[in-house]
Amino acid sequence: MDTMSRPSDIASAAHTGFADGSILLATWETCEAAFTGFAIAAVIGLLAGIVLGLTPRLERIVGPTVDALRPIPAVALIPLALMLFGFGLRMEASVIAFACVWPILIVTIAAVRGIEPRLLEVARALEMSFFARVLKIIVPAALGRIVVGLRLALGIALIVAVTVEIVLNPRGLGHGMMGAQQSLRPELMYAQLLWLALIGWLLNRLTLFLAAHWAGGAIDVDRAGPAL
Repeated sequence: MDTMSRPSDIASAAHTGFADGSILLATWETCEAAFTGFAIAAVIGLLAGIVLGLTPRLERIVGPTVDALRPIPAVALIPLALMLFGFGLRMEASVIAFACVWPILIVTIAAVRGIEPRLLEVARALEMSFFARVLKIIVPAALGRIVVGLRLALGIALIVAVTVEIVLNPRGLGHGMMGAQQSLRPELMYAQLLWLALIGWLLNRLTLFLAAHWAGGAIDVDRAGPAL
């Protein structure tokens, strides 16, 4: 098998894949899993990060558990996730969520701890409720750093989604690339790989734009480094 394909063959395979909808369907499946897992991780990571950042005593209690779980490779949980959820979206999203929650959690804890203490003193002086403090003081003050963790996690979500699909899950672009490789169609494999690279680039630009918008221009879109 010739592992290299001519650009014209790759373009033809891409055209066929888009025309019959197979690449678009695989793209939807991969993005659905990536965004679902990312959303789950964002909710858990942000809430837990804010609580732990505000309560150092609780963080010292929970910290060893976090340190024990964080080094576990997400793909090592595929057998457990498969046993719990079977093939499909739930299995893939659970593995993605596990991989994405740690950067969000760690960055959120650090961001909350880095808030100017006088802001928290003002909130206490005004007798704000916990939720009012979170919405009016903590989130605006820490958002510039939190979005960095969210951006990193979104890049991880796409990587893990494709990895799970290549390893096991019969859906998405990862599975499509493996199928093309096994059926000796390198031109289709390259077409899907280039399309995946374009998706990653677009997600990176989107997250940079949103980060700059949410952080009030504190992040330079043109100078910020690439996501994972």
